[in-house]
Formats: sequence, C-alpha cells, structure tokens
Amino acid sequence: MTQLSSADAPMDMIEFESLLAEFEERQATVREGEIVPGRVVDIVGDFVIVDIGFKSEGQIGKDEFMVLGELTVSIGDLVEVLVEATENESGLCVLSKEKADRLKVWEEISEAAERDEIVEGIIVSRVKGGLSVDIGVKAFLPGSQVELRPTRNLDKFIGQKYRFKIIKFNKKRGNIVLSRRALLEKERATLKSKTLEKLHEGAILDGVVKNITEYGAFVDLGGIDGLLHITDMSWGRVNHPNEVVNIGDEIKVKVLKFNADNERVSLGYKQLTPDPWVHAVSRYPAGVRALGRVVSLIDYGAFVELEEGIEGLIHISEMSWTRRVKHPSRVVSVGDVITVVVLSLDTDAKKISLGMKQTEPNPWELLEQRYPVGTRIIGKVRNITDFGLFIGVEDGIDGLVHVSDISWTQKVRNPGEIYVKGDDVEAVVLNIDVENERFSLGIKQLLPDPWELLPQRYPSGSVVDCVISKLTEFGAFATLESGVEGLIHISELSRDRVEDPSQIVKVGEQHKAEVISIDPVDRKIALSIKSFVQRNETGTLRSYTDDDMGSTAQLGDLLKDKLSELVSKED
Repeated sequence: MTQLSSADAPMDMIEFESLLAEFEERQATVREGEIVPGRVVDIVGDFVIVDIGFKSEGQIGKDEFMVLGELTVSIGDLVEVLVEATENESGLCVLSKEKADRLKVWEEISEAAERDEIVEGIIVSRVKGGLSVDIGVKAFLPGSQVELRPTRNLDKFIGQKYRFKIIKFNKKRGNIVLSRRALLEKERATLKSKTLEKLHEGAILDGVVKNITEYGAFVDLGGIDGLLHITDMSWGRVNHPNEVVNIGDEIKVKVLKFNADNERVSLGYKQLTPDPWVHAVSRYPAGVRALGRVVSLIDYGAFVELEEGIEGLIHISEMSWTRRVKHPSRVVSVGDVITVVVLSLDTDAKKISLGMKQTEPNPWELLEQRYPVGTRIIGKVRNITDFGLFIGVEDGIDGLVHVSDISWTQKVRNPGEIYVKGDDVEAVVLNIDVENERFSLGIKQLLPDPWELLPQRYPSGSVVDCVISKLTEFGAFATLESGVEGLIHISELSRDRVEDPSQIVKVGEQHKAEVISIDPVDRKIALSIKSFVQRNETGTLRSYTDDDMGSTAQLGDLLKDKLSELVSKED
C-alpha cells in the first residue's frame, strides 16, 4: 500500500490525526486522585454528567451540587472534580465534586499554615475539650484557645464567625488545630503599648466592662485591664456592681492608681462627678429638717439617703420619745420616704446622725411642766424588777420607784413580795431628768420620815426595851419598833470581854438597853446593855430579860451565873 505524506493527505485526515493525538495525550495525563477541569454536559435523574475530556464521561451525584436544597450547576458550566477512578464497571469515569472541593481547601489551608496566614471560620458545635470550627473543613479549637482567659461557657461562641491562627496541621491524619487566643494576645499587645502611652494617675479613659464580681468590675482599657471597685462606682450606696454597670458597657473611667511594675490599675467612676460631701455642711447643718429615703435597716438603726452619695443613720434611740424600739423594722421599712432632723454632721468621716423623734415635741419637756417635783400621782405597776417598780404615768412614759424609796423603815429586797403588776399605786414625783429621760418616783415620801422624830423619842441616855433580831461577829441588832433597829456592839454587851455575842444574848430575847447615840441622817442607833447594867448595878435587873421580869436578882449574882456557865463550857 502506498503511504501518503502529510502534504498529500486530505485536510479531514490531518485534523482527525491531530485530535486523536490530543485525545491520547489527554488520556495519558488524567490520573486517579487528581483534580481536573470538566464541563457539565447533561443532568440525568440523580446525576450530573461531566466531560473531563477522557475517553468516557463521568457522573456525579446531584447531592454534591446541592446547597440549601437548590442545584447550583447547569448544563455547560465548568467545574473542577476529583478523579477517583478512570473507569468503573460501567465503563464510566468516577468523579467527585465534593472531594475535589475538600482537597482544594486542604491545599489552601496547607499553604496558609506554611505562610503563617490567618483563616476565617464559623464555630459550629461543641466537642470534647473545645469547639468544632468550619474553615472549609472541620478543625478543632481547644477550650484554652478560645479566649485570653479560660471560659466555662463555650456554648455562647457557637454560630459566631472569627479569625484563627493555625497552630497544628496534619493533612494525613486530617487534623487541624486552631487558636483564637494567639490572635487576641497579639492584638492586645498592640493595644496595650498604645494604652500605656496615655496611662497615668488622673487620666480619663474609655473602657469596656469585661467581667463583674461581687467586689467590682474589670474594665478593658485597651490591652490592659483595670479594677473598678464597688466603692468607687457611685457616691451613693451600691449593693452589687451590676446595679451600675453591665458586661459589654462602654464607659469612661478615671485612673486612680497605676503601678507600672505589676501593671495594676485602680479605676474610679464616681470620681467623674463632684463629691456631694464637699458642700454637705451648708445643705445639712445641725437642726435642719430634710426628706430622705430609707435604704437599709440594721439591728441598731436605719440608714436614710438624703441625696445620692449622702446617707445618715437614725439610731433606734432617736426614733421615738416614748417607745422602746427593739428593732427599726417596727417603725420604718426600706423604701419609706420620711422626714428627719440632722443631729450632727462630720464631713471628714462622712457621717450624719439623724433623728425622727425630733420632728415632734419632746413629751419629757411637757412632762416636767405637767408634773413638777412633789406632785402626787396614781398609776398602775407596769413592771417589777429587783431594783424597783415601774409605774405608768403617761402613754409610753414610766416612772421608777427605787427599792430604797418604797419604805422609810422596811428594807425591801424583793418588791414583788409587796406589789404585783396592775396594782394602782400612789407615789410622789422626786425628779424628772429630761436629758436622760428618767422619771423618779417615791412611795415612802407620801409619809413623813419617822427617823426625823426618833431623836426626840429616843434621846441619848434613854433606856429602851428591845428584842434581839440578829447576831453578828461584831455584835447584835435589836428591834426597838417596827422598822427601827439599833446595834449593840460586842463591846457594849457586857463589862467583861465577850468573844461571842451568843454567849450573852439570843435572837428573840427581850432586853433593856441604853441609847448611846442616834444618827437620823445615816439612820443608825447605837445601844448598850453594858451601860444600862452599869447604871443599875446597885439595883436589881428587873425586866432585864423576859425570864427575869419581876425578879429581884442582883446584878452580881447574874454575872456570877454567866461566868459559871462559861467556865463549865470551857471545861
């Protein structure tokens, strides 16, 4: 057969050979695992038919081209696909659009990791130890790399789009680890250097509230945090920082202190406005009346806010003239708006003492006018104590009858043995102490003091009949009449030395004694049996004792008998 040269060959044959050569070259370059370009030539059923210039076309499932239920390709579109196999059992080329996209993303991420570039992604879910991020492929974001400080609430980041730094990349294992913290630290360092340039005590800066605790709030000044303490948030009362600020608030603050060594910053918020205490003395002088709101109750009083930043204390003793207030809640409640009187003001200590009862007339001053000293009153016994009786005089005002003012002569140790609650008692006004709110009454003062007449009834040197009522180491007490006792000192019992008063007298015995002295002021009477005997030693001891009443025994005989008894006891 004669072979034609290319010059002699027909044109159709030359084109065919060219196309055949190109086809064979293309077939030789298509390899499994490669990404190649292709054109959509048909969409049949659940498949998209793609021509990649190979000897056979490939088909790809529609689902690889679906986004939110919509098919994203049409016939004629150019697409990049991954050649999974050059031929399957049906003679078709096995292609994948999805795997091609994923492989391209891996290559892009690999290149970004090599160049230390930043990638963007959306946090899609929470996984063990951190979060899952979609950056085209799934990547892992450890919990420690989410924020500058570890955070427990990772769920709040789901759905958020952020920029990340790739800190670990392993294509074979399909492992990508990201860090957001690394970028934040870098940004913070840049901001910090700028902030430090303008950070000094007294500076007023813009900040963002980052965190709130019970004792204050942390404010980001730009790369460096400062503490805004609860006491520096407001001139007024703040129970919790969230009453003033919330996380995310943009606020202006004043730098109170700055330590460059440890970079600690103390901030103030209230210092942006004048201190209300500066001119408080002109607004709240002692004696002025003011309206205030009860903001807090404590066991011993109530705090009242007169204006923002200025609070005063009403002590429970200043709440009522007559009532004994055990707790302020019985008089006022938090939130009440009340009228008060300024009692005292200390601007240095920032303290104001307030009173409620001072808004009304002082009943104790009226009491002094109504019941002058010496006035007789009748009232009911409201309370009984060891030291006296409380007698109701007016509503909320009691007068005290001390035990020493119950009787001139009787030593009252327990008023409850004489009176009971509710008894009507007559008494005399002895004293009214308006300042200390004390009202003193006396019952014995209703009658003359018998001791004023005793010196006349029992003059010194007179002889009295008495009954031994009590023995002591230093003598014997003897009753002259009801409520009147005298002391017979041990040296006045006998002319002889007496070691024990019971050797001479016994409780209940009646004796005659001489009045040695009487002191109506100290209410003391000194008696002496010895003096009486000495004055009568030449006579008889008639009526000396109950047993000797009517007897004619001589003093010498009686003394002998006593001495004989003593000798017998010693033997």
